[in-house]
Amino acid sequence: MSGLKAEVEHLRAELWRHNRLYYVEAKSEISDLEYDRLLNRLREIEHEHPEMDAPDSPTHKVGGEPIEGFTQVEHRVPMLSIENVYEEAGVRKFDADVRKGLGEGVQPAYTIEFKIDGVSLALIYEHGVLTTAVTRGDGRKGDDVTNNARTIGGVPLRLEGDDVPPVIEIRGEAYIANSDFAYLRAEQIRAGEEPFANPRNSCAGALKLLDPKLCAARRLRFFAHSVGYNEGAEYQTHHEFLAAVRRWGVPTTPCVATLPNMDATLDYAHQLMDELHSLDFEVDGLVIKVDSLDQREQLGRTSKAPRWVVAYKWEKYEATTQLEQIEVQVGKTGALTPVAHLTPVEIAGTTVSRASLHNRDEIERLGLRLGDWVVVEKAGKIIPHVVRVEEHRRDGSEQPFAFPTHCPVCNAEAVQDEGGVYIRCPNPQCPAQLREWLRFFASRGAMDIEGLGIKLVEQLTDSGLVQSLPDVYRLCDRRDELLALDRMGEKSADGLLKGIEESKSRSLWRLLVGLNIRHVGTRTAQLLADRFGTLDEIMRQSEEQLATVDEVGDVIAKSIHEEFASESGRQLIEELRGFGLNFGEPLPERPAEAQPRKLEGLTIVVTGTLTTFTRDQIQELIHQHGGKPSGSVSKKTSFVVAGADAGSKLTKAQELGVPVLTESEFETRLA
Repeated sequence: MSGLKAEVEHLRAELWRHNRLYYVEAKSEISDLEYDRLLNRLREIEHEHPEMDAPDSPTHKVGGEPIEGFTQVEHRVPMLSIENVYEEAGVRKFDADVRKGLGEGVQPAYTIEFKIDGVSLALIYEHGVLTTAVTRGDGRKGDDVTNNARTIGGVPLRLEGDDVPPVIEIRGEAYIANSDFAYLRAEQIRAGEEPFANPRNSCAGALKLLDPKLCAARRLRFFAHSVGYNEGAEYQTHHEFLAAVRRWGVPTTPCVATLPNMDATLDYAHQLMDELHSLDFEVDGLVIKVDSLDQREQLGRTSKAPRWVVAYKWEKYEATTQLEQIEVQVGKTGALTPVAHLTPVEIAGTTVSRASLHNRDEIERLGLRLGDWVVVEKAGKIIPHVVRVEEHRRDGSEQPFAFPTHCPVCNAEAVQDEGGVYIRCPNPQCPAQLREWLRFFASRGAMDIEGLGIKLVEQLTDSGLVQSLPDVYRLCDRRDELLALDRMGEKSADGLLKGIEESKSRSLWRLLVGLNIRHVGTRTAQLLADRFGTLDEIMRQSEEQLATVDEVGDVIAKSIHEEFASESGRQLIEELRGFGLNFGEPLPERPAEAQPRKLEGLTIVVTGTLTTFTRDQIQELIHQHGGKPSGSVSKKTSFVVAGADAGSKLTKAQELGVPVLTESEFETRLA
């Protein structure tokens, strides 16, 4: 029996490990068949030896017995709604209200994340074990859907780690991935059933099914986004909570970032909007939250919504038109992206004749046919996209669309992403990929090369002057050949060459963006440059070391490491090095006498009116000496630097017994 018990423990550990790899880290070490073999073996043992069964066994994630109905559960902490704004001005007003509520001179940090268009769910864990799952309901009470929640991908029955609080309520969104939804719809159509209308409605309906096995068949997933009731939780900020949740084995929304002020937050918001087309789930906005939990408590809430969070959504406008054709374009990373060509129609004051279809799965999900009447949606700055088909208007003339099996430009056989979302051209020499990469490399968001626009890129590649990225820098020695191009005068040629020369001194993060590494955008590039200083230092890091950088994680780390470990990636870097591009500056080494730095690991709050330093100067000093400036006082605060007219922060420090220093005492400490 001891051998059987050891096998059960091994099977459970392996199944939970593979669950975490798949749902939290987006990795897969074994096939679905191998996973099912492990699961079936565990199920067989538990059936033959009921005494070995356990409520947190992975076998309970595939559905239990049907129930007669749902009971109502009261939320210990109400699940309030969030205030919505639809313009940047509304976000600015939210920021102004927050800063006013926190007091003069306090600059809150904000965390921003995608607003998943799913179903709100609260998961309650006691001593690490999932005991209850409750829908939002009316915000005060919700339905107990625990049996169904056990079947959701990304909802562990037991949290991992030694720092799990005795009681923790993890809130988030249940959703159905677009790729899974396309599969479910296709299965329904094959079975002659009425297909689901959209992922959200299908998800909401699944949670209300009385048979957990039917819920499991809907392939629900879960992203955590906030905390409700808890006992003994040891974190002071939202980003610390999210990091803890990921450690415990619960996935959080991708691309979450914590920024120092609203300007930086809005800059990142615009980057996130550009990423929407690449997501495998529905998003209906962005959520911006004050990061500090103490500051949240200070701000409080109205009767309807917290004052520390806002949803930045976009007004949606729709129009109906006809789908004339689907063009498949090749992107800078080889993704084959379908674009709908439409009969021109006016939406929100602009004429729309093209719309995004995202990927092959989206065409299947919508059930699109050439000639269909479709509803096109335009929302804010987001590219117009097709949201549904007017199937009742079909007359039999519509034709199915066959997604290409080969690249439409170079004819290389297309391959499917490891994650299954995109079909890609694998040919690194594909002319379309090169054109898109060059256009992106020269754009303002990357190397900002004046004069190198899409039309000139096409001329340069078509003429053979540019056949690789380094060829852009070889143009400096090919002025006469440049002048031979159509409509290329001396002034234009000299302006282009000047722009190319100036780009060599651009910041390292811009080069990292321009290198076209999958998943590496502006924010990630800046974090890498700040952390390592030089491109060579980044290239020296292992995948595991890269993953320790804030907001990078395993998926991005793998992408970066693979790029720099490849022969083509290293060859590209060496060629660019030869042209004198800025690869960054080594981070300054600490002098021996400064080891460790005098504020290393300390959390410091500055309050009141300062006379010796400006607020920026003292914050910079804290950073330089290894400390962490904070905007709120808690029991984890190391000490407070108090100037004249210090108010509530000084009072709280005294109440908590946190040491208080004057400016003079702070200077002495650094001497």
